[in-house]
Amino acid sequence: MSQPPLIWTRRRALGMIGGLAGGLALHACTASPDAGSEAEADASSDAGASGESVSASTGSTLWIGYTPLYIAEAKGFFEENGLDYTYRVFSGSAEADAAYASGRIEGQANVTSEAVALASQGLDYRVIQVADTSLGGDGILAADSIKDIADFKGKQVAVEVGGVSHFFLLQVLEEAGLTADDVSLQNVTPDAAAAAYQSKNVDIAVTYSPFLKQASDARADGRIIYDTSQMPTAIVDVYLFDPQFAQDNPGAMEAYIKGIFMGIEFLETNPDEALKIAGERLELSPEDVATELEGVDLTSLEKNVEMLSNPDSDIYLVKHMNSLGEFLANQGQIKEAPTGLEQLLMPEYVQNVQESA
Repeated sequence: MSQPPLIWTRRRALGMIGGLAGGLALHACTASPDAGSEAEADASSDAGASGESVSASTGSTLWIGYTPLYIAEAKGFFEENGLDYTYRVFSGSAEADAAYASGRIEGQANVTSEAVALASQGLDYRVIQVADTSLGGDGILAADSIKDIADFKGKQVAVEVGGVSHFFLLQVLEEAGLTADDVSLQNVTPDAAAAAYQSKNVDIAVTYSPFLKQASDARADGRIIYDTSQMPTAIVDVYLFDPQFAQDNPGAMEAYIKGIFMGIEFLETNPDEALKIAGERLELSPEDVATELEGVDLTSLEKNVEMLSNPDSDIYLVKHMNSLGEFLANQGQIKEAPTGLEQLLMPEYVQNVQESA
């Protein structure tokens, strides 16, 4: 059945709440700072220029692809590079969006489908780094009686409507020549979708790690019929910041980027401690963290530079975001696809980090 327009979120769909709508207006009003804001920006810039630590806070829902961030936070890698950093966990992306729009945090870790939807709402930001690409971390569970995706027609699907799982499902359905009207959607959270599948209340469910593998292992007469390893450009996560903050604090932006890559390096060189750190944040065992990490590609520095700065590359992020915008508009999830998305990328900081490496 068809669904009303909703905003896409990374891990929990709460809709575009009134507070966020107000926050968008506030953010638009404060895009050109008043005298007080200018003084604060000058003070922040002066602090960075004088070698003092600049403070910044970002937030997100929890996700395996942000493991390097969790490691960097715990090990003090941001502070080591001159950034006084605070990370906030939000129960849903709409909550994080509202905090960002109202200026309570300077940045976010978010998924590109959500970022495109926010751009269509007029929220300004700058993507300074690509975090990860889902390569199996998101997927669709189906009973063995469901032979292929075409067999979804007329069936009930447990999925969080308006969430990234719903977006992924629509892409998979389109690939198979189906639409949302061809299935009946049961709107439940990703963990509940997995539980409904595991208990055989539904035969098809869309979810993500760690629920995906847990439910698949628990049900003998089913399997993961499709995952993001088969559609590797479907779900990309990014680190984004307030445009004015990013422009005024280049040292802080580069410190953030360096911290993330130090987190990746620590994961490679000290896996036992790194997996334990991530597990404590994600409430998973180190072994489960290692398994879940197999479903994401943590984006390298070289690939970051290519994705953010090379319009001729097949993996140029704007191409991906433009396609998302057109898809979301065609699905009725946003009024129209946003334009000028290349202006939302700020590749100079990953380029500077690469040059100084």
